[in-house]
Amino acid sequence: MASNLSRRRRLTGLTVALAGPPLLLPVLVPLNDRLNLASDVALFLVVVVVAALVGGVGPAVVAAALSAAMLNFWFTPPFHTFAISDPNNVIALIAFVVVGVLVGSVVDVSARRAGDAAAAAEIEAADRMRTALLAAVGHDLRTPLAAAKASVSGLRSPGVIVEADDRDALLANADDALDRLTGLVENLLDLSRLQAGALPVRLQPTALAEVLSRALDDLGVAPRAVVLDVPDDLPAVVTDPGLLERVLANLVANAQRFAPADRPPLVRAQPSPDRPDRLEVHVVDHGPGVPAAEQERMFLPFQRLGDADNATGIGLGLALARGLTEAVHGELEPRPTPGGGLTMVVTLPAEEAP
Repeated sequence: MASNLSRRRRLTGLTVALAGPPLLLPVLVPLNDRLNLASDVALFLVVVVVAALVGGVGPAVVAAALSAAMLNFWFTPPFHTFAISDPNNVIALIAFVVVGVLVGSVVDVSARRAGDAAAAAEIEAADRMRTALLAAVGHDLRTPLAAAKASVSGLRSPGVIVEADDRDALLANADDALDRLTGLVENLLDLSRLQAGALPVRLQPTALAEVLSRALDDLGVAPRAVVLDVPDDLPAVVTDPGLLERVLANLVANAQRFAPADRPPLVRAQPSPDRPDRLEVHVVDHGPGVPAAEQERMFLPFQRLGDADNATGIGLGLALARGLTEAVHGELEPRPTPGGGLTMVVTLPAEEAP
């Protein structure tokens, strides 16, 4: 019977099967006149069961055969011969071997079922992920595609005269829809590369202000839509500037989604108070916040806490942000904002002073 147990377990079980009975023998032989065959069989059976539990049916068979031979030779009359005078002892030894083999078989069957259950759980998790992906992608990728298609179709409609202002509006609508579609596809591709360990990372000393400026430019942040507090004398961080830009853009976009109109998000950079070799970037909003019990769930793919009724993405922003942060040897953790809201803290290694 093929075993699902690891090679290490089977070797350990075989070691117990080969070493256990010989080690038990010098203990029991001097007590031969005090113990009966039932006691000897019970003690050898313990060794067989241990070998079976550790290594499965193979070591169990070895331990049972070796123990039965020793019981026959040293503890079954006539002694010091493999002949057995009493038929009851023959039955006892046969039952001894059968019990050992059955215990080993049960262990192997249990291991096989555990392996099948683990495989089934992985398949179920993959199916749930696939279902979530299809449900999210089915809506969120179709929406910008439909908007772009409608705009282009309107421009190409025969017999319809489109005024210059309307043409510009349709082109802008198509361009915005394609930009959203590109962002969604890039997030999906980056998340798949992260999970496969295939995302290239190029660490180098980088000025934090430059990366933040590019991230805000990519978002098209209007003046005063984000408050910046980035001192000029901060040391550079050791990171991949392109990946860090994606992280900050995702965090700022998420903060803008929940921040009230009269209190825009704050992006503050500072040395870490606990680790002098690290810098922290705080992305602060004063929105509704997230309960502590839900904070880690934010970083799972396809989770959109608090915006299910007005969602415009497929819930990859924070999952991707944490994955990219860890890829550049940083950390991303949520904290409650004093007074209400959520603060995302990105901790990055700082460049060593010359």
